[in-house]
Amino acid sequence: MFEPGFVNPSVLSQPVYEPGRPIEDVARELGLDPDTIIKLASNENPLGTSPKALEAMRAGLGSVALYPDGGATRLRERLAQRHRVDRNEIVVGNGSNEILELLGHVFLRPGDEAVMGTPAFIVYKLVTLLFGAKAVEVPLVDHVHDLGAMSAAVTARTKLVFLPCPNNPTGTLNPAGEVMSWIGTLPKRVVVVLDEAYAEYLETEVDWSPLWMEGRRVVVLRTFSKIFGLAGLRVGYARTNREIADLLQRVRQPFNLNSVAQAGALAALDDDDWVTDCRRANQEGLVQLQDAFAGAGIEYVPSQANFILCRVGDGQAVFRELQKRGIIVRPVGGYGLPEWVRVSVGTLAENDRLLRELFNLNC
Repeated sequence: MFEPGFVNPSVLSQPVYEPGRPIEDVARELGLDPDTIIKLASNENPLGTSPKALEAMRAGLGSVALYPDGGATRLRERLAQRHRVDRNEIVVGNGSNEILELLGHVFLRPGDEAVMGTPAFIVYKLVTLLFGAKAVEVPLVDHVHDLGAMSAAVTARTKLVFLPCPNNPTGTLNPAGEVMSWIGTLPKRVVVVLDEAYAEYLETEVDWSPLWMEGRRVVVLRTFSKIFGLAGLRVGYARTNREIADLLQRVRQPFNLNSVAQAGALAALDDDDWVTDCRRANQEGLVQLQDAFAGAGIEYVPSQANFILCRVGDGQAVFRELQKRGIIVRPVGGYGLPEWVRVSVGTLAENDRLLRELFNLNC
């Protein structure tokens, strides 16, 4: 046991993130065949990984004895082309989670505040608390971020404001025009973080460039973990202005993105057919699940992401019972929703199996 005062006090009180359960752990614990388990808990791509990315990663294995490009130059150039910006306005991270932490390093210290909705992606709060700042949580209204209330929560101490587009765990999305107008009402000194982890599942992507042209301090986050199917490699990035990007680069660890991940991400960006197919399959899966929930009288939140939140009574009990049947979903009691579970959209066959088992439970 460490003596009093030896450990940073904020670490001792820091909540721990609980990820979706791995297939291997569930199989071992319950004596199941891992090949029969389906995981619908972590919003991963049920179709797998972009074939172009897989091919590029296999080729990249031959050079893993060498350090990766510490600046991820080619990847940043490709991302800059994609978003029609300068390479120096792109920052890459070991998942977009790392960039959230980099924002904490740059902007947060004890006495500062960060405004966020609740329930929303828990890492916003975890990062805020890690740096000794105060997480100002604003309740969602009808599962959607209340932008007016978030504006009212901004004080002289506010450094960061987080808005996921769409939101996790609800799958809801504030209209882009409404978000644009809302950001225009915030003090210009505040840094607004727009988390677009699920943006590729939307039919059209939002052009946030007018905000930077107005001199707004905006950071837009993206990830390769979702539609591109690279969750195991941890690749994320931020698009922001040059001033903020320079600050994030100062606190970023060298070689934070390995060479295989860089190769896979580069190739995935050129696999437009894959993205289109995955988006279409996700839409079919959402309709399948939402129609079934509606037909069974199960309350759900219409989603614009690759998961759906549904009200099942005792979320933890349903989670446990489905595990016994080889299906992993995500209980969301930690988000203040004990009666709900979050279900990632699977293949049509996986969704069918989930629905059969869920409707036969006696929880």
